Amino acid sequence: MTSRHVHAERLAKRFDDRQVIAPLDLEIEPGTIVGLIGPSGSGKTTTVRLLAGLLAPSDGSAEVFGVPSTELSAADRARIGYLPQAPALFPELSLDENLSFHASMYGLPFRRRRRLDQLLDWVELTEHRSKRVSQASGGMQRRLALAAAFVHDPEVVFLDEPTAGIDPILREKLWQRFRDAAERGASIVVTTQYVGEAGQCDLVGLLSDGELLMLDTPQNLRRAAFDGEVLDIVTERPLTDRELEALAAEPFVLGDVERAGPSTVRVVVDDVDGCVEPAQAVLERLGVTTTAVDEHVVDYDEAFVRVVQRHRRPDEPTASDPAAPELAEVAP
Repeated sequence: MTSRHVHAERLAKRFDDRQVIAPLDLEIEPGTIVGLIGPSGSGKTTTVRLLAGLLAPSDGSAEVFGVPSTELSAADRARIGYLPQAPALFPELSLDENLSFHASMYGLPFRRRRRLDQLLDWVELTEHRSKRVSQASGGMQRRLALAAAFVHDPEVVFLDEPTAGIDPILREKLWQRFRDAAERGASIVVTTQYVGEAGQCDLVGLLSDGELLMLDTPQNLRRAAFDGEVLDIVTERPLTDRELEALAAEPFVLGDVERAGPSTVRVVVDDVDGCVEPAQAVLERLGVTTTAVDEHVVDYDEAFVRVVQRHRRPDEPTASDPAAPELAEVAP
């Protein structure tokens, strides 16, 4: 019996002659949260549907619990939770009745009131429990469907944009339960339009144009933005082009040196802690006084934009502005 909850090998999908998911490899161990982020139309939903067995792959394979995901038995599927983008709810039943129905589908005993109460409280729907789904807002319906995905304590959970349109306070409450479930051994795959949520995950998969550009830790996603760690150096006067070239030629500098402001330059290095003093020494040798040398902490939006832009335009310089127009729709 495999210890892997989810495994994909050279998994790919085509619709007619159009390739929407390029071959990708993925392995998810128990207790791991994997976040899939990417621009609109990048293939996040299709990837989740392939992993969950709701779509058959054109090439490669996807397995859950060591079984091809399109061949999972009813017993296997009872160990899985799934939140689609369009909630599967009964409009004429109340929120409470819908959640109770989902519980009965998974064989939860009739004495399950406490469990349902906890879930309704988690998604902040307790006071609306008697409302019919047809009278509930789209946001309420989505939160109810999320509660239904967790009603049976699944071992593997696929969540397609579970926090879309939800305020930041409730988003944190939802993520706390995701983390609690992972600590108990569940594996969770989450797609999200909020790039900043990458920091909540154990691994981040970055998708662009159907291609998995990277699958790594949130820390390494930040590092990938500049291919290293970043120093911001503030000087008493702007550096000349010649001084920039001299700084860029130092062995501890990786790549080009960018101007980040009138008297600020951004330097990519391998190790921030070990490069502050060498950077100051170089500038002193050039006759330039530094007023501040600080690590530039790359946020996830900036990292995301830079990596995706590099993929789309590999031969062009990467913009340093995280609000680049063509990707602005993915920023929270």
